[in-house]
Amino acid sequence: MGVNRLPKEDIVVGLDIGTSKIAAIIAEVDENDQIEILGVGLASSKGLRKGMIVNLESTTNAIKKAIENAQMVAGIEVKSVFAGIAGEHIRGFNNHGIVIIPNKKNRQISKDDVRRVINQAKDIETPSDRRILDAIPREFIVDDQEAIDPVGMFGTRLEALVHIVTGAVPAVQNIIKAIENAELHVNDIMLQPLASSEAVLYSDEKEMGVILIDIGAGTTDIVIYVEGSVWYTAVVPMGGDLVTNDIAIGLRTPIAKAEELKKESGCAMAEMVGTNELIEVPGVGGRNPKVVPRRVLAKVIEPRVTELLDFVYEEIKTSGYKGLTPAGIVMTGGASMLDCTDELAERIFDMQVRIGFPKEVKGLFKRVENPSFATGVGLVLRGAEKRESSDRISSVQLNAILKKMKSWFSYFG
Repeated sequence: MGVNRLPKEDIVVGLDIGTSKIAAIIAEVDENDQIEILGVGLASSKGLRKGMIVNLESTTNAIKKAIENAQMVAGIEVKSVFAGIAGEHIRGFNNHGIVIIPNKKNRQISKDDVRRVINQAKDIETPSDRRILDAIPREFIVDDQEAIDPVGMFGTRLEALVHIVTGAVPAVQNIIKAIENAELHVNDIMLQPLASSEAVLYSDEKEMGVILIDIGAGTTDIVIYVEGSVWYTAVVPMGGDLVTNDIAIGLRTPIAKAEELKKESGCAMAEMVGTNELIEVPGVGGRNPKVVPRRVLAKVIEPRVTELLDFVYEEIKTSGYKGLTPAGIVMTGGASMLDCTDELAERIFDMQVRIGFPKEVKGLFKRVENPSFATGVGLVLRGAEKRESSDRISSVQLNAILKKMKSWFSYFG
């Protein structure tokens, strides 16, 4: 393959390892920190269930194929990725940290003090099979006074409210191993719904308070923002695949054809489908196709989507933050593209709902301007942020994190 080599610091690769597909997005960051998508590669994902790897070899091969396809389009070779992680093993909770500012001249708060208080909030006991994946500051308090950014302020005591995300060690091990088996280096592992948030949410929505619902094939991820910060994360172990399975069973058609029917003719509200609309349903095992009203398909789909959204609604009520999100709900992920899903959600949640499309960037944006690419685009955006910003985790710290993750192999092997 004829590929060129650009300076590696100019290239960011997002790798979305999903239940139904693996997407690789290669992007270049220019001198103005603008992102241009150079290549997009897709591969069918057969080695995951509900966001977790169940077949390492199959997942590795799919990663290789997605990366090779992206490299062919971009015309360059890549060696490292920012990868996403999701699945029902993910857990989120809030914690509190507090540190005293050293008795130095004027007691001015530094970046090191901020790191100390976040690390103090992370200093908790976790089960031996779980590790902290991310710690997201919700709010800082300096001597009982709220602070958005405490660096440079004066005070004697710094507190932080932090949202902590943990994951199962084996799940992280398997993600890293599959990527490394594909001969790639892992720059960082990010929570997929947080990456999707980066791609589809606007800052004013986060400030007002908004709920992101990322509906994938195997799971549905929930992120609640209040006052610009992440206050709650959760995973519902249901996704678009359950809808597909119901179609296959209800209409007696192969799974692959059921997926096509869902995408091309599906609707989440039967009442919105005309009574005279007809569709052709392929038969199983070589049987002849049959023609049925499209409303029959919708009547199979609607109960399952309603069930999924009811589970999501219960999770949101459990959080206690529903009343703090006047910006409403943003739904993204491939399964959110089903016709009338947003209208059904508005009825169930009694909130305004919009479908979240990735924010426009330069280059091959037409290839990814679809909710199914929200995570991949978000991984590129967050990867570029981490690569550029000195206020975020440094490359040395990232390497330390990955080194620590890799040490789990020997500890739990």
